[in-house]
Amino acid sequence: MEFTKGHGTQNDFVILFDPEAALELTESRVAALCDRQRGLGADGVLRVAWTEPLVESGVLDALPEGIGPDDWFMDYRNADGSIAEMCGNGTRVFAHFLAVIGAETSGEFVVGTRAGARPVTVHAADPVHGEVTVQMGTVRELGASAAILEGSTYPGIGIDVGNPHLACVDPNLSAEALAKLDLRAAPGYDPGMFPQGVNVEILTALGDPVDGVRAVDMRVYERGVGETRSCGTGTVAAAAAALVREGFVLAEDAGEVRVRVPGGTVTVGIDHGQALLRGPSVLVASGRIAARWWDEY
Repeated sequence: MEFTKGHGTQNDFVILFDPEAALELTESRVAALCDRQRGLGADGVLRVAWTEPLVESGVLDALPEGIGPDDWFMDYRNADGSIAEMCGNGTRVFAHFLAVIGAETSGEFVVGTRAGARPVTVHAADPVHGEVTVQMGTVRELGASAAILEGSTYPGIGIDVGNPHLACVDPNLSAEALAKLDLRAAPGYDPGMFPQGVNVEILTALGDPVDGVRAVDMRVYERGVGETRSCGTGTVAAAAAALVREGFVLAEDAGEVRVRVPGGTVTVGIDHGQALLRGPSVLVASGRIAARWWDEY
């Protein structure tokens, strides 16, 4: 079984090209594959499959809205083997991979996700480096909430980007202080508001414009994974929360934010509730997974 390893701003993935959805992706197999000691190591797995075989095999209950049977579908799994609705960094890497193997040649196409259709634009794609914009869909406020980290309360805003986020803007937090926070343990949150768990972002307030664009620094704890070097949907949630704090109305206004994460920088644009995410993708290596190892899980 062949694999490719890639990352988007150091949010890393094992890519499995499985167009006919023949692989059985159990939680134990995905967790072993993503384990950094016993497997290849990754924040998640991207299965590259056509949508119809995923429906026929029961992985999907039905064709998601806006996605055709012959569209490519990003069957995304978290590092613990659980299923996630959407991954912005993963979508960029997924699109880059399809362009490199020649499965998509137009530069603009649709990637299916459990959060719906995600149109992408591949600006550049060589065998290693890519640059991709993802239409991330609707961004919605879920209401005020808070995260608990190291005994401190961080007020935040629930943000839906196809998956749930709690983005906490701290106006007194510097980039240096943010880097020192201990995110080895999951931040506390309100399970009544987030019954399926939540991705938690801690970020600085918007800084002064550079080349006309303001920026924030962000760290993220992803449900089912832990702290990651980046989270695509998390950067969108962070940008949205930072703008809301400045009086921005998600459903009415337009704004752009650069989001700096430990793994790099992406640009988020929000226009009347619709988000765009532009950033890099890197395909690091390809190889083969031993069938005997796979069968042990």
